[in-house]
Amino acid sequence: MSPKNSGRPEGLPELWGGIEGTVNRVGDRYFDQMARSGHWRRIEDLDLIAALGIKAIRYPVLWEQIAPNGPHRADWTWPDARLAHLRELGMRPIVGLVHHGSGPRHTSLVDPAFPFELAQYARAVAERYPWVEDYTPVNEPLTTGRFSGLYGHWYPHGKDYPTFARTMMVQCRAVVEAMRAIREVNPAARLIQTEDMGRTYSTPHLAYQAEFENHRRWLSLDLLCGRIDRQHPLWPYLLRWGVSEQELGWFLDNPMPPDVVGMNYYITSDRLLDERMEHYPAWSHGGNERDAYADVHVAGVWKDAISGHRDVLKWAWERYRLPVAFTEVHLGCTREDQLRWLAEAWEAVCSLRAEGVDVRALTVWSLLGPTTGTRW
Repeated sequence: MSPKNSGRPEGLPELWGGIEGTVNRVGDRYFDQMARSGHWRRIEDLDLIAALGIKAIRYPVLWEQIAPNGPHRADWTWPDARLAHLRELGMRPIVGLVHHGSGPRHTSLVDPAFPFELAQYARAVAERYPWVEDYTPVNEPLTTGRFSGLYGHWYPHGKDYPTFARTMMVQCRAVVEAMRAIREVNPAARLIQTEDMGRTYSTPHLAYQAEFENHRRWLSLDLLCGRIDRQHPLWPYLLRWGVSEQELGWFLDNPMPPDVVGMNYYITSDRLLDERMEHYPAWSHGGNERDAYADVHVAGVWKDAISGHRDVLKWAWERYRLPVAFTEVHLGCTREDQLRWLAEAWEAVCSLRAEGVDVRALTVWSLLGPTTGTRW
């Protein structure tokens, strides 16, 4: 994409697509979205997707599925056929290597060997498909870290901030090591780094917690961009959670800024914290060491406060000044509401691009729909 003389990107953003490829572990069981949707068995889905005019597709070539016993024992049958067909159809794959997962059974998101083993697999993928240029080594590290290290839903089922912090260090180091390995094979490879993004609101009493969570939402991207130094608001928290200054210094010395910052914005991404728990269902009740409170999505109680698609992309653009995209645009609702949500997102990316924001694409997600078990 060549800029106009004004410095503004020319033309419309690209339309990307994606299928829900989550493979996440709960206890000793793996929940496989492609098996549940049927896509694992249907290569012909790709023809239907290509007919929509999709230019690129987020596509899973997942470590757990392809090489659970190491790259030397990988079974490339499935990705060989699918990636070759994508190439024939003229759709660029954005290859995902871990999607809300924790790797094969022998490892986890708190294993110090995880980044280096993922890098070995990443190199094997790049060597087998040297024409692939776009990668997401680890999808949504912050979301995965919260669900695996803080809430206890996914393996290794941590329920504390030290475990959460460890999952973040491991995942972000894995992104860096994987991209280094890929670029040793293909120097032109691009990092499309995805992350869920919204804003946390609160009552006045809980303003301190909302402020903390609004810093925390940038943790993975700030680590990758080498922004977490002694002046960063999260620096003292990370030290308290067991992360060493040496570890944080490593990211300062070894930044891996994304080629595209991918924002995943959902109607539930904006949150409200309220200590008046009697007004909210029991499932929303939680808290911290100081206060108990309900944590609910804003749209259900305060619709005028939702951030909206424009704000989300502008936040990322103004923070990093890197190309941005929506890498998941999805609404679990009626067809009409889904189309309204998609239209709002498209209007946002087009208007921001016209204003000079380097918006690369909008991703229709998920083209085959999610099935039960995607996030819980």
